[in-house]
Amino acid sequence: MLSTCYTFFTYFAIMIFVFGILCKVWKYAITPNPLKIPLTPAPTNAIGVIIRMIFDAALFKSLFNGNKFIWLGGCALHLALLIVVASHIRFFVSPVPEPIMLLQTFFQSIGVFIGLLFIAPIIYLFIRRVWVDRIRFVSIFADYFVLILLFCIGLSGITMKYFIRPDIVAVKTFIIGLISFAPEPMPTNPIFITHFTLILILLVYFPFSKLIHSFGIFFSPTRNQIDNPREKRHVNPWDKQ
Repeated sequence: MLSTCYTFFTYFAIMIFVFGILCKVWKYAITPNPLKIPLTPAPTNAIGVIIRMIFDAALFKSLFNGNKFIWLGGCALHLALLIVVASHIRFFVSPVPEPIMLLQTFFQSIGVFIGLLFIAPIIYLFIRRVWVDRIRFVSIFADYFVLILLFCIGLSGITMKYFIRPDIVAVKTFIIGLISFAPEPMPTNPIFITHFTLILILLVYFPFSKLIHSFGIFFSPTRNQIDNPREKRHVNPWDKQ
């Protein structure tokens, strides 16, 4: 019964995650830009815009210019998240390619450090929201919820890796079964169930949260517009109606 419920919940969460993101991206794509508002100093050609977007999306250049401490915390969190996701690839493929095995061996040697690198920035960002008056004033429940959710995911992952270890073979069999649409019994380890449930909640919540900024940044007119108002007149799309 438990396996059946989680199988349904998994497919439901993935469906919401994928279609939710597609709907958001489509909405961003079709929303007209009535004004020419690139954030200066802005690129004056398309190549410059692409380079700017790469630096903003990959290195958080704008955040670096605004607040060095938040930039450091954000970089640490995103880097740790990238490594954690990469280290989980082995659960989704069988057999595991040699490069993934080598990568996994390296991750195991720095596992504790990566776990702390993931949790520490979350704690810092949470304390900042509570401690700094102007940040606390504009914060809502959703801002705290996503930090608590990510913290619980990281904490349950560390607990599962170093304290209450599940049957790795059973975990991989369960995951591969979901991917191949041939569900297998779900491992009964309570920490794994908690960890897996939190991830599914995150998938469902993602398209409706501020986390969607990871896609929305590419549609921001302050970032993706060319600064050429003198060379090319920007016509409000609404004026064409």
